[in-house]
Amino acid sequence: MHLKEVVIQQHTFPNREAYPFSLPLFQKTDRLDLSSAVTVFAGENGTGKTTLLKALCQKCKIHIWEGRHRRRYEVNPFENRLPESLQIEWVNGPVPGSFFSPELFRNYSQLVDEWAVTNPGILNHYGGNSLMTKSHGQSTMAYFRSMYQVRGLHFLDEPEAALSPRTQLELLHLLTEMAQAGHAQFIISTHSPILMSCEQAAIFSFDGEVIRQVPYRETMHYQIYHRFFTGD
Repeated sequence: MHLKEVVIQQHTFPNREAYPFSLPLFQKTDRLDLSSAVTVFAGENGTGKTTLLKALCQKCKIHIWEGRHRRRYEVNPFENRLPESLQIEWVNGPVPGSFFSPELFRNYSQLVDEWAVTNPGILNHYGGNSLMTKSHGQSTMAYFRSMYQVRGLHFLDEPEAALSPRTQLELLHLLTEMAQAGHAQFIISTHSPILMSCEQAAIFSFDGEVIRQVPYRETMHYQIYHRFFTGD
């Protein structure tokens, strides 16, 4: 794999009272072993999964495509400073990669369309058609099939948002195939029990005061779905 470990250096926190440094699990978790082909961050909304995912991506110097920045009512000057308190260990040095988020993907699709005006061949990477002409789920899977053939480190933030259960199974198959090939590593924040079931995945629960690795059947998501479908 490419990324081996991340250490959270609490002694460098600029303000322990401000988010995200105020979260107990960042104050009490020292390190995470990221050496699995697939790492899953699981937990309730607001627990810090996406915050750590983005901070790791930035620390690895992988670009995050973002839309237009807009003015905000209140700005937290510390919210984007978590990368400063992370120390990462590579296996054989930095590698390229990607970051995916459903909320940012529309902007990326529009950029690809603009590039295709002068370079139509770029669409061959996505099945030969504009991503803007496909449904959200179709364009997302076209992006996944193209991007995850590339050797590197890939971050995904709740990729299931635009995917039906059947399409989530397609993504699960793709992740498994690429992980078994050994050239791609994935770090995923998700609420999907389907994606969590990846056999290569190490699952970290954010539902507690520390981030801890848990078996698939002990995740809150699996247990909730199991009770729902069985009526227990």
